[in-house]
Amino acid sequence: MRIDRLELTNYRNYETLDLAFSPEINVFIGENAQGKTNIMESLYVLSMAKSHRTSNDKELIRWDADYGKIKADVHRKYGKLPLEISLSKKGKKAKVNHLEQRKLSDYVGQLNVVMFAPEDLHLVKGSPQVRRRFIDMEIGQISPVYLHDLVTYQKLLKQRNHILKQNYGKPSIDDVMFDVYTDQFIEAAVKIIQKRYQFMELLQQWAEPIHHGISRGLEQLQIRYRPISGLRPEWTPEEMASFLGQKLVEVRKRELERGVTLVGPHRDELQFMVNGYDVQTFGSQGQQRTTALSLKLAEIELIKQEVGEAPVLLLDDVLSELDDFRQSHLLNTIKGSVQTFVTTTSVEGIQHDTIQNARIFEVSQGTVKE
Repeated sequence: MRIDRLELTNYRNYETLDLAFSPEINVFIGENAQGKTNIMESLYVLSMAKSHRTSNDKELIRWDADYGKIKADVHRKYGKLPLEISLSKKGKKAKVNHLEQRKLSDYVGQLNVVMFAPEDLHLVKGSPQVRRRFIDMEIGQISPVYLHDLVTYQKLLKQRNHILKQNYGKPSIDDVMFDVYTDQFIEAAVKIIQKRYQFMELLQQWAEPIHHGISRGLEQLQIRYRPISGLRPEWTPEEMASFLGQKLVEVRKRELERGVTLVGPHRDELQFMVNGYDVQTFGSQGQQRTTALSLKLAEIELIKQEVGEAPVLLLDDVLSELDDFRQSHLLNTIKGSVQTFVTTTSVEGIQHDTIQNARIFEVSQGTVKE
């Protein structure tokens, strides 16, 4: 898949912008704070219907405007697909082929992107929340059902926490709805955990050989999904539900003491092991970066396998963060196979022919010119 054209209206620092892209490599060059990342963000929002930089959609609208809009002509293997995201103070609307989608979860998946930015290095060394978000965003791109289950789970978690807060400090809960919510919570949790296990298994299959290649055959990467509840991937849904229900009974007293749900996918962890050692704790910065790069390249292959066509790759100011070997490995991998968007302050020092043959856009103070 590829993005042939992008139109922005009142988006961040752009009043209007209309760009046609190369099907291969597109490079945005400019100093910091000129609007390069805003373009990359708009492509991400077009794919995921949410920003990777902020949870407040109002920040995406130009400061003196009432609304903002992202439109694009996307090319899929079955033909042209117009996409549109409209932003206003009241919320956002998404259109596929000019038809408004009833739910945003119906929209996500029309355009698949893989974003690699400096903050993605925190995927390895950052908080568990960062890694859970990574799992949820990537599975959501290839499984609309997962997004639906995740929204359901988050609603039930909120309802369950509300009752726990109301009964904060009490020895027990006398609320029939709490048991109803808990049963529904367990059902949704099992669906999410099962899907995460399946996704991690696929990601492992792609990431392990990629990491082995980048490390020149010296390192073996292992990805482990670790549910806080202790659920095992080989268990049936019924066995998982029974075990999780038992765990929730065991922690009930602590939940009442703290007023929050202590067991579930919202507290699960993702662990990366290199040659048997936890990369987050014991890995060097180079190993952490190699792991992050391996995961991003594995994402491309996984989406290609699941969807039947390659996603669009967004490299936001990340080439300068990689040494020459990792940089070359990345550019060799994507060459001719993935439409790629790159932001950088300069292409000097990047000798790879992939960049030399790219379509170049110069960005300065909210204006873009070739």
